[in-house]
Amino acid sequence: MLAELVKKSRSYRRFDAKKAITREELRALVDLGRLSPCGGNKQYLKYATVSEEDLRAKVYDCLAWAGYLPDWDGPCEEERPTGYVILLRDKSIQANLSVDEGIAAQSIFLGATELGYGGCMLMNVQREKLLNLLGLDKERYAVSMVIALGVVKEEVVIEAMPEDGDVKYWRDKEQVHHVPKRSLAEVLVLEQ
Repeated sequence: MLAELVKKSRSYRRFDAKKAITREELRALVDLGRLSPCGGNKQYLKYATVSEEDLRAKVYDCLAWAGYLPDWDGPCEEERPTGYVILLRDKSIQANLSVDEGIAAQSIFLGATELGYGGCMLMNVQREKLLNLLGLDKERYAVSMVIALGVVKEEVVIEAMPEDGDVKYWRDKEQVHHVPKRSLAEVLVLEQ
């Protein structure tokens, strides 16, 4: 079951904007992040959720999408996320990013997949603009990442890494999103 969740848990960038994720579902996903393991049990991650339509549009304006697709500015209005989980670092507890963000984000991602949603973890964020938009204390909080969520409206295909080793994802003429992955033999460097 976990292997299937991991395989389905891709970076999706196009959603059905008519099918909204609920505030309660976002809250349940944050709880998965909260319960995730963290270094030294510091629990410095805090969260903000956005599901309200007008605010979602403003959060969207703080994000950059798909660096390997330079001719694509992100999803059109009808394909934008219907919810966001913003991971915040409480600087009074932890000043720098750590592995904890990734652990919590993956827990949230897997939970979203189990609920029938998909998402995209975004690190290319206008952080100060987002904190101002949300009315959060810039002295206390730093934006670690934004997780965009919604009902998926695109196909993502995992394929073998090309011989030239190009890691860039791409879209074909039908807008199927192709993601090259290294083989297990290439990443498993020692097996005894």
